Amino acid sequence: MSPVVKRKREKFSIPSKYLLLILTGVCITLMAITFLTDYTPATVNKVAGYIIVPFQNGVSRVGSWISTRVDELGELRIVLQENQELKEQIAELTIQNTQLQQDKYELNNLRELYKLDEQYSGYEKVGARIIARDTGNWFRAFTIDKGLDDGLTIDMNVIAGGGLVGRIIDIGPNWAKVNSIINDDSNVSGMVLASSDTMIVKGSLQLMAESKIGFEQLTDSKNQVEIGDKIVTSNISNKYLPGILIGYISEIAQDSNNITKSGTLTPAVDFEHLEEVLVILETKQQIED
Repeated sequence: MSPVVKRKREKFSIPSKYLLLILTGVCITLMAITFLTDYTPATVNKVAGYIIVPFQNGVSRVGSWISTRVDELGELRIVLQENQELKEQIAELTIQNTQLQQDKYELNNLRELYKLDEQYSGYEKVGARIIARDTGNWFRAFTIDKGLDDGLTIDMNVIAGGGLVGRIIDIGPNWAKVNSIINDDSNVSGMVLASSDTMIVKGSLQLMAESKIGFEQLTDSKNQVEIGDKIVTSNISNKYLPGILIGYISEIAQDSNNITKSGTLTPAVDFEHLEEVLVILETKQQIED
């Protein structure tokens, strides 16, 4: 190996006694500078004022901001909790208000049924609630919550809202199906209350779209029947008890045979908003027997 390479591999080192001497000299020099210059504590404080104080102010501002945000979050939690409690109170009050309105509505219905009960006081009756109905907007056929166990039977008449609704056509232990007089297959023997002239009241769902039902075969030989006259069930009806209000004449016209008349009635019952009904506990056949 050449001498050049050997010298490159040799490491530079300072003897320990020389290193100690150098460090001692540096310390003495620094001490001398300290004593021989105006580098006082005031100067240190001044330097610290430029460096440390702004840093402390920044830390203080950050701390204040964080504290404010924490307080705001605490207040927000309280507001959210109060808001939730208010929502629950509103929901409860809404339910109570709805229940009160429902109670008022049912009370008015019961008052109407009570008046109807007094109007037909000659018949024994039982109240029933509608629990189902056929499809459509009108109560053309529906089911009530009373049946054989309550003394009901087929062909018993059903009334509500001041007049005739229909009759029972099917029955079970605790239910009964009612066919309304507005149904297309319904025919009721009616009578003009003022003149005792008879007619046939025919159900028509098409006419019910105009809140009317039709009538035909009115024998008004003396031309006494007028618009607004009351129509009730007649004595010759084989399914319906006599004297039950059906409705009021709204239109009347002479038939082509010049003998009978036909037209429409405004029914006494609101067949769009039925909820409770009264069932007369006697059939026409039972009374005749």
